[in-house]
Amino acid sequence: MAHEQVIEQLKGYKRIIGRIKYLEKLPVGGGIRLSTISHDDNLQELHRQLRGMPSYLYLSKREQELETTAHAYLTRYPAGVKAQLREVQGLYSADEEDERRLREVERKILKVLETRTGQSEGFHGVLERLSEIQDLEQEKEQVDNALEALGEYKPEYADLLRLRYIEGKAVEQVADDLAISRVTFFRWKTRSLEEYAKVAGCDGDDLERGPAV
Repeated sequence: MAHEQVIEQLKGYKRIIGRIKYLEKLPVGGGIRLSTISHDDNLQELHRQLRGMPSYLYLSKREQELETTAHAYLTRYPAGVKAQLREVQGLYSADEEDERRLREVERKILKVLETRTGQSEGFHGVLERLSEIQDLEQEKEQVDNALEALGEYKPEYADLLRLRYIEGKAVEQVADDLAISRVTFFRWKTRSLEEYAKVAGCDGDDLERGPAV
């Protein structure tokens, strides 16, 4: 990761936050906004409660059959309805009856999501926007984690990067905020970009020492 790439990632931080906020406010039907269904906290709590009970207490005989079939093919059990749908959609069986059951499981999960979004038309568009939110949140978390880790041993470097590239302050403003000279700013800038890249899992020796400020 070159200096320019680190700078581009940091400068894009606020754009990521803005995009997440925009997507979460999008209506998806039935008076529901995307933010309402972008998290599965309530469902996950229900899952935790149900896991402590035998399934025959809350599943019909047919649902128990479907559960047994799904468990026979699933290799992982993600939390959240959206993740579960993606997992089941990737399952296929050469056994005709098992294949019918798997597709029935898929339809039931899809029905849950359609009910929550208040629409069946354009449902996949909703999933795409949810996936985009998840990707953006991962990008944001990567920057947050790298800056936090850098701040543990070089807080002045983390502050410089935040002020200059995330807050977008001018060189002179950053130097004033950090009580350093302009010369020190440029020395710290080079080192902070290198340290950020190392913390983020990149080799600092591969960085290009360009003129970007």
